[in-house]
Amino acid sequence: MELRALRYFVTVADELHFGRAAERLHIAQPAVSQQIARLERELGVRLLDRSPRRVRLTEAGQRVLDAARKTLAAAEQVQVAAMQVMTTVRIGTAAGLTARLERGIDALRERAPEFDVVLVDLPVEARLNALRHGELDMALTRGVRSVPGLTVLPTWNERLFAVVSKHHPAADRSAVGLAELADYTLRVPARKHDPPLHDAVVLALHNTGLCPRAGRPTGTLQDTIVEVGSDPQSWTVLPADQAAEIRSTRVRSIPLEPAITIAGSIVVAAANAGSAAECVVAAFRDDLAGGLHRPQ
Repeated sequence: MELRALRYFVTVADELHFGRAAERLHIAQPAVSQQIARLERELGVRLLDRSPRRVRLTEAGQRVLDAARKTLAAAEQVQVAAMQVMTTVRIGTAAGLTARLERGIDALRERAPEFDVVLVDLPVEARLNALRHGELDMALTRGVRSVPGLTVLPTWNERLFAVVSKHHPAADRSAVGLAELADYTLRVPARKHDPPLHDAVVLALHNTGLCPRAGRPTGTLQDTIVEVGSDPQSWTVLPADQAAEIRSTRVRSIPLEPAITIAGSIVVAAANAGSAAECVVAAFRDDLAGGLHRPQ
């Protein structure tokens, strides 16, 4: 029996609604349903009565809920104890994650004030290799779904923003749709700079059914911003946290509407995917106010 399944069950019991529970947990609703069904099979009892109109706890579900809350509270104490004995946490990161790092580290320090943080800025493949070799304790990534020998823990969803020249017709808009950008050339950093992020962004755009007109790939992110800022006929797309760190006055960041998101994850060595890792994931989950803010 996994703590994750108990946490999902408690969240559904609190909300009495699978959709709202999935939103609180920042995962897809089918994943919640699958975990609850698996828990019911393991326990041999039905925990929830489901109907198209409502969800309610069964008598067995009421009893299991009390025990599940106590178990999760005990696990929380284990997580805190694990954090308290860690003297140094080595975190692999990259540009465009500053605000999330600050929030996450602050949340961790609320639980265990005495540990040190070492941030290591590496390209994504180097980050993952450093984890494999024991040179990092965890890494923040975007667009990574699975990695041989490592455990990927989905942690946040990040909204995509269009980035345009300040002279672009949409520059002063509060939001913009892909259809409105169809006549402009999409420029994205070359895939070699961050393959998982590149692929996740391209897939997210493709899944809308509105495929933007793509121009030649640019170089680095910095090169992309300079080129877009110099060409009102082009645009690029970035995750919200990355867009928030743009310092150029020649471009504007605009949320895409309807919202399009990509996934961010904490990656750890498979041997470390226990209660301490769950504690870290909780710290780096979405701040809903910050995660969907409009970069200035």
